[in-house]
This record gives sequence, C-alpha cells and structure tokens, in this order.
Amino acid sequence: MERLCPSAPATAQGARVFGVVGGRPGARRVAYLEQTIDVTDGIVAATAPVSPNEVLRTSAACAGDGCSHFDGRNCTLVSRITALLAPAVDRPPPCAIRRDCRWWHQEGVSACLRCPQVVTASRAETADMERAAAPPA
Repeated sequence: MERLCPSAPATAQGARVFGVVGGRPGARRVAYLEQTIDVTDGIVAATAPVSPNEVLRTSAACAGDGCSHFDGRNCTLVSRITALLAPAVDRPPPCAIRRDCRWWHQEGVSACLRCPQVVTASRAETADMERAAAPPA
C-alpha cells in the first residue's frame, strides 16, 4: 500500500490539498478539508504571493529514499515532531488522508495530535519547531 506524506510539496506529482493553514504567527493551525482536492495551477496562483505550502497542507506519495527525512524505514520528521512538539489538540482531527498517511501508520495518534500545528513551508516559529523540521545530518 502506498503511504502518503502529509507534508509533501505542492509541486509533487499527484499532490492533493487536505488542509488550509490559518491563524497568526505562533498560533497557526490547519483546518482540514472533508475531501482532498488536486493541486492545480489555479490553486497555486490563488496562494500568491506566498508559496502554496505556506497556506496549504498537501499530501503526495511518500518519496521514501528520495526524501531527506526518510531513514530507509521511517520518516524521521514525524519522529522529531512527536518527540519535540507538544500536542496541539486533545483528539485527532477529522482527516481525509489518515487511512494512508505515513505519519499515522508510523506514530499513530501522537502524530495526529501534533499535525494541526505543522506548516510545511514556514519560518520556524519556535526552537523546537526548527529542530523538528531539520533533516538529519
């Protein structure tokens, strides 16, 4: 079964929007869509002047060994997120990709409780967020 990366670039082949980022710096949160939608040129244009991944959460097939966060078996990004970040919510939010999400299959509920605070392309707003986002050396 193909696992989906919930932090994929909007430019990835087959990318789909599953959430929209809102809030203010330091308190950004993802609002989840009931169904995913294809990333189209129109959606990308609508996010201008910022990059799509500053305001959208997009998923695509996990790149596996093509990703700097993959160690050959697991996603080290979600390992760091669950270790370094406090939960953002008390229960997993409804999510259109959970069934196929690599983070869910790897870290379970712990990943889902932190997912709403993850913004794929952002300036790290806390030291813990910066450490979580940094790929292994």
